[in-house]
Amino acid sequence: MTDQNETKEIRNHMWKKMADNPLVMVGLTESGEHFEPMTAILDKDADSEFWFYTTKTNRLAPGGPAMAHFASKDHKLFACIKGRIVEEKDPAIVDKYWSNMVEAWFEGGRNDPKLMMLRFELDTAEIWEADSSVTGFFKMMTGKTVDSDEVGRHTEAAL
Repeated sequence: MTDQNETKEIRNHMWKKMADNPLVMVGLTESGEHFEPMTAILDKDADSEFWFYTTKTNRLAPGGPAMAHFASKDHKLFACIKGRIVEEKDPAIVDKYWSNMVEAWFEGGRNDPKLMMLRFELDTAEIWEADSSVTGFFKMMTGKTVDSDEVGRHTEAAL
């Protein structure tokens, strides 16, 4: 089990990895629908939420309890984030993150009637860091039993 400082360190590492590659698989936990890839919009000053632009007909549009799954580019950090999806109704927030890249997805631009912004309000996360020690790597290569502390760190964190 990790201590509070280590949990904070792993959590901060997750945010850095997500900033490098903000692609997540997101789904409503009570809908029974498959999860789908979305680009999370992160804000360095908002560590308990992130956003998505989508359409009003998207399977996430109804909102509710949700999960997001994340894998870093280097496959050394994995996270399962639990929270709630709600519609972002603040036009200042919708405008704040608007970009040419986002506009390319919406025929009517910022005023597209299908446009919807969702906010993922984070609750908790389970985070795994795969950072094998030399001993752990050697044991894996030779088929020996690997102790959990030789392959990385794992924590559950409130967000």
